[in-house]
This record gives sequence, C-alpha cells and structure tokens, in this order.
Amino acid sequence: MNIYGLDSEVIDPSAVERTAQRFREQRIVLPTFGQLRDPRTAPSALSALLSDVDRNAASPVNLWRIHWYNKLDGGLTEVPEHVVLTKELTGVDAPIVVAFGDRFPMIGAHKVLAAYGCLAPRLATGTFDPTRHRAVWPSTGNYCRGGVAVSRVMGCRGVAVLPEGMSRERFDWLERWVVDEGDIIKTPGTESNVKEIYDRCHELAQDPDNVILNQFCEFANHIVHRLATGTALERVAEHLSSSQPELKVRAFVSATGSAGTIGAGDHLKDRFGSLTVAVEALQCPTLLYNGFGEHNIQGIGDKHVPLIHNVMGTDAVIAISDRATDSMNVLANTAAGRAYLASRGVSPAMIGALSSFGLSSWCNVLAAVKLAKRLHLGGDDLVLTVATDGAAMYPSGLSDALRRDWPDGFNEVSAALVFGEYLLGTTDDHVLECTDTDRNRIFNLGYYTWVEQQGVSIEEFQARRDQSFWRSLLDIVPVWDNLITELNGRSGAGAAA
Repeated sequence: MNIYGLDSEVIDPSAVERTAQRFREQRIVLPTFGQLRDPRTAPSALSALLSDVDRNAASPVNLWRIHWYNKLDGGLTEVPEHVVLTKELTGVDAPIVVAFGDRFPMIGAHKVLAAYGCLAPRLATGTFDPTRHRAVWPSTGNYCRGGVAVSRVMGCRGVAVLPEGMSRERFDWLERWVVDEGDIIKTPGTESNVKEIYDRCHELAQDPDNVILNQFCEFANHIVHRLATGTALERVAEHLSSSQPELKVRAFVSATGSAGTIGAGDHLKDRFGSLTVAVEALQCPTLLYNGFGEHNIQGIGDKHVPLIHNVMGTDAVIAISDRATDSMNVLANTAAGRAYLASRGVSPAMIGALSSFGLSSWCNVLAAVKLAKRLHLGGDDLVLTVATDGAAMYPSGLSDALRRDWPDGFNEVSAALVFGEYLLGTTDDHVLECTDTDRNRIFNLGYYTWVEQQGVSIEEFQARRDQSFWRSLLDIVPVWDNLITELNGRSGAGAAA
C-alpha cells in the first residue's frame, strides 16, 4: 500500500466488494475526478436529484455537489461564483478575483473537495474498508470537517483530530456530524500546533483499524486542487476576459496550510504563465524567515513545509498578520464597518460578498493587495485567489476581536483606521520574490519534518525538487477514475443514472 494514497490498482479485492455492498445498500454513487473538474459531465439523472436535497444535508447525493460550480442557494452555475474586488476596496488598480469556497456542500468550505479526493481512491483500491476502518482526519478545522462529512455520506466512520483552541463554530459543527463524541479528538494548542496533531495521529495509527488521511502528505490533496480548483479559476478568468480581452492572469495567491489549494497554481502557470504565491502568518513565518510562533489565522497551519507543497514551483512568499485578518473580519461584519465601506464608494454587492470571507480568505486578499503593490500591477492584471470558507465560521472570533481591540465599541473612526492601515496603507513589506536559492532553502526546511520526524525516505523527499514529478502525478487521475467507475458498477447504485 502506498502511504501517500497513490495506489493505482486494486490492493484488496475483498474490501472493494464489501464497499460495493455498502454502497448498494445505502445508494451511494461516487463522482470521478473528471466529474469534480467538470460537473457538466455528471449523469443527468444524478444531477437531477440535487434539486430535492438540501446542500447541507448528510446525504450521499451531496457528493455530486463537491465542485466549484454551486450557487449559494444550492443550484448550479456555468461559472464558479466569485467577486472581483476593485480599487474602491483594495486601493490597488489590479482586480483581485476571489472564488467562493462557502458554496461547497455540507461544510461551507472547499476543504471538502480535498477530503473527497483523499478518501475516494482508497475506497476504489480497497485500501480503506468501510466495514472495518475508521478514517482519521488531522486538521486545523475545515479539512477534518470535510473528512467527517464525506465519511458519513460515503458509509464510513470519520474521526476528527484538531487543536483544542480552534473556533467554537468548528466544534459545534463536528458535534452535530460525528457518529460518537469520542470521534472528536482535541490536541494541545491552536492553529500553529501541527506537530501535536501528527503526534496524536502516530498514536492512533498503532490501531490497524485507523487509517490516517494526512492532508499534509496525501498527494490526492494536491492533485484534486490542481485539477478541479485550477480549472475552475481558469474558467473564471476566461469568463472575465470574454468581456475584457485585455485582462491577463498574473498571479494565483494562496495560503499554504496543507499546500493542497496552492496546487491550483501549477495548473494556472501551465495555462497562463502566471506566478504562484504562497502566503503564511507573520506571527509564524516559517517559509519567509525560518521562524516560529503562534497565530490565529484559522485554516492555514504552520511551523512546517507540507510534503505536497511544490516549493520549487513557488514564485513568491508573503506574510500577513493575524491582527490584520481579525480586523478585516470586524470591518466586513459590523454595521459600522459596512457603513464606512459604503461611504468609500464600495458597492453594496461587493460589501455583501465579504460575508463569504473567513479569516484565511482575508489572509489571501491582503496578500494579493501586497503583491499588487510590490509588482506595480495595473488594471489589466488579474490576481486570482480563493475564499476557503465564510464568516459564518467565525462569529466567536469576531466577538473576541471586538472585546480585545475595541472594548468601547467599533465605530466609524475605528473602521477608518482599519481600512487605512490594512488596505490603503499596506506596504510591500514581508514579501519575498523567490530566487532558486530561496526555493532551495524553503525546500530544505521540509527535511526536518518529513525525513527526520515522519520517516519519509530521502529519495522520495528529493524527487519533489523536479517539476516532472509534479506533472507526472496527473497520470494517476484516469486510473483512479476507471477504478471509481468500476466500483460504481459493482455496487449498481447508479444503474438508474
């Protein structure tokens, strides 16, 4: 069995047969990776079922919503929903395009895409047996929620492993979705404490019935984002350029977290020759300064370089303060903040769209603004990014920030100060345009986590320096799609489609 989830053949036929039986009983049909990339290729009979199922329900039908083409109301759209942030808000000429992750089903975050991408091939190859195994999802929040969601609707049992200091909303969601309250495992610390998660997973792995789906080293996480997220952002860019042919994609900006989402940058670089820009927290600037610390930009992890990060294909690194993301969350989600934005000429539609930005989303946006200033980008230069989740995951964080920073209340003056400091007044500090020396330094940082601590062979670690390694990963997609199709055929659950 390949420990990185890259098996390309059936390993345990009897486990596949048991999976097919469960799928038959529970009427579960799995979409292929190709159908995640382009839901228009899904069987029409299955797509028709979506109109009768709430997008947040624990239903196997919602597997067919795990893509970028959902509307907030549960319908489908030809172009992924997004917002174009203009100079009235950002203070820069370059349009910053943000695709909405809160349109994804069940968890309101795009990490459900990564979770599906990691579990589906294991079911199709028989390396995960739903009648025996538990799927363990180590995360700082959204990935483990996605894992619990897809586990439940795929007839499996999911276990969430996350730091105890994550947002109350994450735990509230998990408590509603897990089979047993013991399936929520809290580790010490907060967003930056990833090693503590790894240590707990090592303990859990001693039980052969636990299968660890570690997003930081599961290459399916990279693959599904390169394939599905990259293509979705390409479609957004083409949609915008259809009415403005002069537009060109200059960069894709993404917080690194598990480094799955930033894999979309590889697709966009192949398609447009754009830059791939990695973002991290200034309080824990691992990539930028070999640093350490604690931060609260929930959803982006830190203190290590994920195995699935294509470091040698990364063009720049930017660090953003968690005080900035907290402040932007307050600006966008208080009456005084919204009124101030309106007074600055920000449109009601754009102000409304900001509710789809969670903390890591603001991290991406603020990094995109820094990049535009650093490179002196103009009105024809598109900067693409994503909003991983929405503000609905952070009302407790909003309250905490208000109590801490504005105990006397957040008013128009407060809003003006936030807007001036983090948007109009932001500078291009803490930005690194990577040379080969920089890339090699960052790449080498990963040695301590993966070779010394996690036992990856030096040969496997070094193979990732070459871009041909990353391109070759896509070769497994048609193999997985054939295996998923065969599993669906065995179960017969999709025969009507």
